[in-house]
Amino acid sequence: MVAVLVREPLQIRRMQREDLAQVAFIEAMAYEFPWSPGIFRDCLQAGYHCWVLVTGHHVCSYGVLSVTAREAHLLNLCVAPAEQGLGLGRRMLSRMLDMARWHDTDKVFLEVRPSNRRAVRLYEKYGFTRIGKRPRYYPTRQGREDAMVMVLNLHPPQGSG
Repeated sequence: MVAVLVREPLQIRRMQREDLAQVAFIEAMAYEFPWSPGIFRDCLQAGYHCWVLVTGHHVCSYGVLSVTAREAHLLNLCVAPAEQGLGLGRRMLSRMLDMARWHDTDKVFLEVRPSNRRAVRLYEKYGFTRIGKRPRYYPTRQGREDAMVMVLNLHPPQGSG
């Protein structure tokens, strides 16, 4: 006899206050220096675009995007460690970029740890380019790590003529 795992369909929806415990748990599992539940709550209250990817009642991934003055900033994108490598990061990033396009933003900015090679590769696949660094941006056990600053131009400049 062969056992078959049946997974409920994945759904992307807006993050709700009821999701914060799961989101904070995933954040703590994924990062050595995680965002606090209060930061996520503040993002919801500020009206940022906060989304979760769920199967049933289980949060697998989440993203937080702020939009101002025709620019978007991807503040957080995370996939639960046990769910990584299944394309969930791509799905969540696609949703975040869809939201940026819906607001007719010109650019999407983000910071990422250079040591997070999987994330850097994902962003590069989507067309993000490196534009600089923020020195000593992230805490580490050994001190601080620079952040790589990346940008995606959603409306490439039109050629003249």
